[in-house]
Amino acid sequence: MADTIARASALEGRFLNADGLTLVRAEPAARLSLRAPKTAIKSLSKALGLDLPERPKTSSAKDGRAALWLGPDEWLVIDENQADLAGACASVAEFHSAVDVSHRNTAVLVSGARVETVLNAGCPQDLSLDAFPVCACSRTVFGKAEVILWRTGADAFRVECWRSFSDYVFMLLEQATRDR
Repeated sequence: MADTIARASALEGRFLNADGLTLVRAEPAARLSLRAPKTAIKSLSKALGLDLPERPKTSSAKDGRAALWLGPDEWLVIDENQADLAGACASVAEFHSAVDVSHRNTAVLVSGARVETVLNAGCPQDLSLDAFPVCACSRTVFGKAEVILWRTGADAFRVECWRSFSDYVFMLLEQATRDR
């Protein structure tokens, strides 16, 4: 029998708490890239146990599971309990695409009084509470990396990115934290 190699967790041991800001690696989570037409939203929402948001920049969350609106027919579903999201969608008869991207993505939790300023060091969006309220989400760029920003609190964001860009994103966040 062949030995298996455990995958190293991206950003393992990375942490920063300085100058009123905290950067921490998010715990592993199940992630699903979901694409579906409007006719499948009701069935998929039922299968996933939460309403898929239908308006731009919105999200919904329930019991450790969240659905982030990324486009008119696209969502990122995150489950902190690492549930089988693709399996949950398998019973839905309506046309859809559900791809497990759990090993492709990772996340950095960014929080503190200067969170908007630090994120704006690499992101061109207006991240003020008025323009980007709690529960808002958006696919955007941070420096040269594509990320998904999800505002989880007045002074807290979850920054989803591909594992291969995670060191770059974390280091850019660290530098922005230290810059005044």
